Amino acid sequence: MRMTTDDDELAMRAGAGDAQAFRVLLERHYDRIYRLAYRFFGDVADAEDTTQDVCLALPKKLKSFAGRARFSTWIYQVVINACRDQLRSRASRQALNETYSEVRELTKAGDRERNKQVDWLYEALGALNPKLRETAILVLAEDMTHAQAGEVLGIKETTVSWRMHEIRKELKTLATAGDGDCR
Repeated sequence: MRMTTDDDELAMRAGAGDAQAFRVLLERHYDRIYRLAYRFFGDVADAEDTTQDVCLALPKKLKSFAGRARFSTWIYQVVINACRDQLRSRASRQALNETYSEVRELTKAGDRERNKQVDWLYEALGALNPKLRETAILVLAEDMTHAQAGEVLGIKETTVSWRMHEIRKELKTLATAGDGDCR
């Protein structure tokens, strides 16, 4: 199989049981799956677990890939849903706070002021409504347009724009309520 075959065609073939097509798809998108999971959780172990869960479930899920959306959009939806499932299974919000604490520990080695801002941002994102947090991750961390994020989340582009407006308001409120280090 040539590596120039497009993802949608590979997904259809993989869904029909073509192991080579599945291997090529996984090679192309494994890093994207892991990166999104890591950005969602901010934790290596959770990102690895979620990535493994997605990869194990992918052969079965590909059978339902109908090509209504691009494969790249579809895989983002699969990963976001897997991340949501992981969050739902956690016993309490404390587990999420511990995850962000681990991120803080990882960032301590770099520039102190930048680390302080990164820490604040992760804490602030953790305090956001999950829908706002998902939107922020896709638009800010994954550098998606509002239209692309809307497609992944299954909402209108205008809803993504509204959410980003709300995110900016909430982050500004959090920054002014704190010691102002992140303004």
